[in-house]
Amino acid sequence: MIDLTQEDGLWTVTLNNPEKANALTSAMLGELVHIAETATEARALILTGVGRVFSAGADLEEARAGLATSDLWERLSGAIAALPCLTVAALNGTLAGGANGMVLACDLRITVPSAKFFYPVMKLGFLPQPSDPKRMAALIGPSRTKMILMAGQKISAEEAYNFGLVDRVVEADLLMPTARELVADSLSADPAIAAGIAGLCP
Repeated sequence: MIDLTQEDGLWTVTLNNPEKANALTSAMLGELVHIAETATEARALILTGVGRVFSAGADLEEARAGLATSDLWERLSGAIAALPCLTVAALNGTLAGGANGMVLACDLRITVPSAKFFYPVMKLGFLPQPSDPKRMAALIGPSRTKMILMAGQKISAEEAYNFGLVDRVVEADLLMPTARELVADSLSADPAIAAGIAGLCP
């Protein structure tokens, strides 16, 4: 349910459980953590999904059984944020719940026009992972972060772009070509230079 391809330094990680809106089970989350923690040799990483939804977040049954508060979410976002290469979330559709963490941890985010963005932790009775509100607020400010986390607002791709939550909105057939274009310079650069520039960026 997690596909990984590696080609000339580019790691492409694909959520592939479209029948369940790419909802994440503990097994899928553990696999994502393993990939992120071992991707230190990648020269660029693209995170995407199959179907019309990037991810509905945690599988609801497993969330109620404890997955919603698992430390795997924080390990995943921390591992992605720590990668020395350029990371791009290519969102093929709606982003919901705990799946926000790994996307917020990426360097760049692009999305299709039909995507919606929401994170209904308060309604579901859970706290977000500690780093998620901080990363979200760094991108869109505290008020808009509270609009999503506390007011429970579902925002459109256009709003997400205007807020600064995503960097580009592109048609579905251009999603992966755009992601590959964004990482092209990193793939051709000296990895030490790319890592050095990444280290200089806040």
